[in-house]
Parts: sequence; C-alpha cells; structure tokens
Amino acid sequence: MTDFAYRLAQKRNIVTALPGPRSAALTARRASAVAAGVGSSVPVYAQDADGGVIVDVDGNSLIDLGAGIAVTSVGASHAAVAAAVAEQARHFTHTCFMVTPYEGYVQVAEELNRLTPGDHEKRTVLFNSGAEAVENAIKVARLATGKMAVVAFDHAYHGRTNLTMALTAKSMPYKTNFGPFAPEIYRMPTSYPYRDAVGLTGEQAARQTISQIEKQIGADSLAAIIIEPIQGEGGFVVPAPGFLPTLVNWAKENNVVFIADEVQTGFARTGAWFASDDESIVPDIITMAKGIAGGMPLAAITGRADLMDAVHAGGLGGTYGGNPVACAAALATIEAMRELDLPARARDIEATVKPALQALAAEVGMIGDVRGRGAMLAIEIVKPGTTEPDPVLTKTIAAGALAQGVVLLTCGTYGNVIRLLPPLVISDELLDEAMTVISDTIRSAARA
Repeated sequence: MTDFAYRLAQKRNIVTALPGPRSAALTARRASAVAAGVGSSVPVYAQDADGGVIVDVDGNSLIDLGAGIAVTSVGASHAAVAAAVAEQARHFTHTCFMVTPYEGYVQVAEELNRLTPGDHEKRTVLFNSGAEAVENAIKVARLATGKMAVVAFDHAYHGRTNLTMALTAKSMPYKTNFGPFAPEIYRMPTSYPYRDAVGLTGEQAARQTISQIEKQIGADSLAAIIIEPIQGEGGFVVPAPGFLPTLVNWAKENNVVFIADEVQTGFARTGAWFASDDESIVPDIITMAKGIAGGMPLAAITGRADLMDAVHAGGLGGTYGGNPVACAAALATIEAMRELDLPARARDIEATVKPALQALAAEVGMIGDVRGRGAMLAIEIVKPGTTEPDPVLTKTIAAGALAQGVVLLTCGTYGNVIRLLPPLVISDELLDEAMTVISDTIRSAARA
C-alpha cells in the first residue's frame, strides 16, 4: 500500500470511558457558551487527528470513519496541506479577490476547469461553503436561462441557507420552523432502488420524473434540475443506472441547466474525481466543497463558460470567497490526491468494505441494503423481515461502535442509515479493525 507518512500512531486506543472526564467538562462549558441549536453526533472533543485516527482531549485514539463528513480525505493534518497553509499565512491571509486579486484563486479555478467532467470551455467561481455554492449555481441558472423554476428531489440535501433549505427534502432538523422558504422550488421523485417498485429501471424512473416535470412545471418555465449523483444526507442513495443520463439528455434538449451537487461526492470520494464520471454524465454546472481543501473552508461552482459568463460583473462573489489560505490548501490537497492516486484508493476501500458488509447483511436480518461507491458506503437498517426503517437500532449501533472507539455517522430520510466515510488515507489495518468492531456491534444488536 502507498506510504501515507502518518504523523500519529494509527491505532485504536481507549483509555477512558467515552466521553472521558475532559470531554465531559468541555460539554458542561459548551452548554453555557454555545447555542443549543448546534448539535454534535459524537460527545468527545478532538485534540489531534491524522490519517485515520482522531485523538481526543482525554488521550483516546478513535478510528475515524466520518472524515468530518467527507472533508478530510487526505487526512486532517496532511503535511503538504499544513505546510501550504502556513506558507500562505506567512505572506497574507486575506485581501479579498474582488479588491486585490491573487494567483492562488486563478490556479484553483484552472485546476477545477481541468478536473471536472467534460472538455468544453469552463469558468469557475470560489465560495466558502457547499450551501453557498449551490445557491450561486441556482442564481447562474436562473439568470442565464431567464427562467425561475428549479427541480430538486426526494431525499435531497443541499444546505441550510434559506434557498438551500427549500431544496432540501428532510424537514427535521434542517427545515422545521425556519420557513417561509424560497419560492419556485419543486420536489420530484428520484431513483431509490431499495425502495422503488421491483424491476423499475433507472431510465423508467427518470421518465416518470420527466413526465411529472412536464405536467406540473413545463420545460419553458424550468431553469434548472439539481441533484446529488449519490445522495448524501438522504441516505447515500445510489440511483439505478440510466437515471442520471436520461435526466441529463432531457435537460439538454429543453434548455434546462443540469446541476450536479458534488459537495459530498467530489474529489476522489466515490473512486473517480467526481461521481458524475461514473455514468459519464457531463453537468452544465457542478458544485463542490468538503474534500476540496483538506479541511479549510472552500467551495466552488464550475460550469459552461456561456452560463457562467452570462452573469454581470459583481453579480457573483463574496468577501471571503476563495480565501488565499484556503486556495493554497486546495492546491496542495489536489496535488496530494494525484500523487497518492486517491481515486484508486477509494476503489480499494470499496473492494474491502463492501463485500464484508454484504456478508454481514446475509448473516443478520436488520441490514436491508448495502450500497454506495468507493469510500462512500452505507447500510440501511430495518426491522428484521421487513423494509421498515429502524432509526432507534441505527443509533444503538453507532453508539455501540463509538464506545469501542470507532466514529460512525448516521443519515437518511428515515434516520436509519449508517454511513462510512473514512479518510482515503486510512490504513488497511485500521480499516479492517473498524470493520471488526462494526460487525461485532451489529451481531450483538442482532442477539439482543
């Protein structure tokens, strides 16, 4: 395996009950300092992190299968990324690209124009977060087409701003009591093979969706379709083959901008640079964030030059968008991904983890589905013998794994999906150990 040059020992080592006393003390301080609306899925406080481990303030070393929600793909303290951040900060941390521009922004834009699907002429704009990227992609599509309606999908997640909440499907905790939401957003059915009618193909599912779009909105009113090629918060739902290409072809025929939200799927996560590559689709606009800059806040939209250049000067931007330190981190992160061939590493992770999960599903009755691609994998937990979601058992499994030193994240419209998002630089040994813990935890739950 590639030498990932770890700084910390890559081992699971639990020295206190979780949370330990220092984490518990920080939780008490937090209660009087941090707003209650900010939640944390794991009750331990990080002090250090590298490769596939997080070390908490009590000295516990945990196996990280969350990567900060698919952010720290090259590890949380990759040496080249840390060095690039320090070097840029030594020169200047900010001037605002809209005031005094700098080369780093241009370099990142050039990289993204090369990396994203399609060989057409492209333009890029940099922002701070995935939600900000999505919001600006919608702005571009509406201005360029002169149309206002936007289609999003069941189980979608696109962010927490007002517009992106409207695009997001799940109400609690993302939308409840935060309305009214932005208008002209329409929700359509997606392809969810585990829960679709038996035998429904991706193309058939897309045709049903297109029929609803044409009846309820009309192509003449539709500015954009936005979809995650693999849905993230909605449950790592992988559409049936043919679903995405059919939508893309219809969009191109009807002057509808096809936006691929690759905030979570992008940057080697699914075994390709972008999940759009897996079905050879070429989005008109692609949104990016998370894995782009090794943990520094950066986001981007890259799209067809004619769409992106349709916006008037000053119509896109932001004070911190494309911050120079974040740009330096992005350039170092992308280079590390190339040097380490992290798309291939993601495929290796899938080859190890997915068969193990499938074997476990055959053994126990509560795993309804095993799905995902690359290092974006999930199991859907159901009540044995049914397809009924079991969110309570899902939380129990995640808590049981954490007690043994493995950080797992849950997701899904029904709260019943366990997702695995390890750093792409996790060692085989650590990954195997994590899978043993997960398997043992699930077997224990099955016997309970």
